[in-house]
Amino acid sequence: MKVVHFGHACVLLETGTTRVLIDPGTFSEGFEDLADLDAVLVTHQHFDHVDLEKLPALLKSNPRAQLIVDEGTAPTVENATVARPGDTFEIGDLGVRVVGGQHAMIHQDIPIVPNAAYVVGDGAFYHPGDSLFVPDEDVDVLGLPAGAPWMRTGEAVDFMRAVKPRVAVPIHEKTLASPQMAHRLFEMLKPEGTEVRPLTPGEATAV
Repeated sequence: MKVVHFGHACVLLETGTTRVLIDPGTFSEGFEDLADLDAVLVTHQHFDHVDLEKLPALLKSNPRAQLIVDEGTAPTVENATVARPGDTFEIGDLGVRVVGGQHAMIHQDIPIVPNAAYVVGDGAFYHPGDSLFVPDEDVDVLGLPAGAPWMRTGEAVDFMRAVKPRVAVPIHEKTLASPQMAHRLFEMLKPEGTEVRPLTPGEATAV
C-alpha cells in the first residue's frame, strides 16, 4: 500500500487498483486535484476533516467515488452513505470496517459529536479520526494523531503503544507549532517493533 499525506488528517490510500481518500479538510492541501478515486471517507463533521466548500467539486471530478460519512456529517452533504460502528464496506479490493463512534472529549462544555474511525484492508491502515479508539484488529499502519485540543502527547504515545502498529504515520499535526517535537517523542517512546515514519506532504510513500 502507498500513502499520501496531504497535511493534517487527510490521507490517500493506494493499492494499485483502489484509491481511497480520508478526511479532506480545510487544513489539508492538494487533495482537490485528485482523480480516479474509488471512495471519499469522512470521520466527523469538524471543518479540519471535511471541507464542505471543496468537497462537491472533488466528487464531481470523481464520479465513481463512494462518499461515506459519519452521522454528524450526513445532514450537510448529498448522496452519502452513513457509517456507523460495526458497519463494513467493500471499496475496490479493500474492505473497510467502522469502529469507535465518538469524538474524544475536548471539554465537558462542548458537545461530543459522532466520529467514525476506519479500519481499512483488514488492518492494513487505521484512521482513528479524532479519537483514540483501539480496534480489535492487528494494525499494520496507524495514522497517529500528533496534536489536538482533545489530546496530550502522552495520550498519543499510550494510544500508539496500545495499537502496536508496524508503522506509525503522524497525522493531525497542524495545531502544533513544532510537529517535529512530537515526532521525536513518538520515536523515543514507541513500542518495540513499531517504526515512526513522518511522511513528506503530497508524496506517495510505500508503507
